[in-house]
Amino acid sequence: MKYDTTDPEFQTWVKGLLHDSNVKNLCITFTKTDGSAREMRCTLVESAIPAEKIPKNTDRSTPAATQRVFDVDKQEWRSFKWESVTHVSFDI
Repeated sequence: MKYDTTDPEFQTWVKGLLHDSNVKNLCITFTKTDGSAREMRCTLVESAIPAEKIPKNTDRSTPAATQRVFDVDKQEWRSFKWESVTHVSFDI
């Protein structure tokens, strides 16, 4: 099934997955600006993010077309554009 990744309902669903501590191995696949595909295991579950990596300033604004996430493999903050998402997978 193909989703409209710019649809607010799709984005709300993915954001819910990002915040759900029961979701494991959430992987967002998207197309980078250079045209290559990137798979990123990511989360927004605070307990899964090292304390020193949790932002102190929560006022940081991100454009609505972009989602900021914590890359669990690189252990760094990254972002993707909603329009570039091609696949979402996860385990429960």
